[in-house]
Amino acid sequence: MKRAIYTQRVEVVETYKERRDCADQRIAEFIWKAGFLPVPVPNNNAFIDEFVNEINPSIIVLVGGNSLVKYGGNAPERDETDENLLNIAVERRIPLYGFCRGMQSILNFFGNELVAVDGHVAVHHDVVGEEKSINVNSYHNQGCMELKNEQLTVVLRSRDGVVEKIKHRSLPIVGTMWHPERENPFRACDLMLLKKLLEN
Repeated sequence: MKRAIYTQRVEVVETYKERRDCADQRIAEFIWKAGFLPVPVPNNNAFIDEFVNEINPSIIVLVGGNSLVKYGGNAPERDETDENLLNIAVERRIPLYGFCRGMQSILNFFGNELVAVDGHVAVHHDVVGEEKSINVNSYHNQGCMELKNEQLTVVLRSRDGVVEKIKHRSLPIVGTMWHPERENPFRACDLMLLKKLLEN
């Protein structure tokens, strides 16, 4: 079975003086339903290259959780993990999908800025653009209004102009601001997104 590695959020547990890697169990289930063996990536960048070499993933998934440090987040090791995995994906042409914070990492990696947005937390809204309009969940306080790097293109926006789906013009990299794992049942279009990335 093809392997998919996926990132984890950082939870700071002050009572135990611990910084814990964790992820919603439904993320692994979503990846499994899409046809991949899910393998979580630790936020320890001392061995990220060796980790990727040993696992030899068919796809990389950057998940939600933790704002980027430059926008108020408190998990610099998470930023470093995402950046290193993006570098590896670009250099080796490994398909990569990022959702919510994962898409924000893609945007940041390619030189785009985030701004504060209102009305995008714990709601559903329509997204429109070059693909069929769909209704998606939304759990983010920051978003991108305009791309500054021509390597990426906007696929879908919310009706208030926030960029909701992007893709790279030449590499198999896609980002969405919605959480596919929070749909119950999982949507066929989200599962197909992962499968189609392998075709690029």
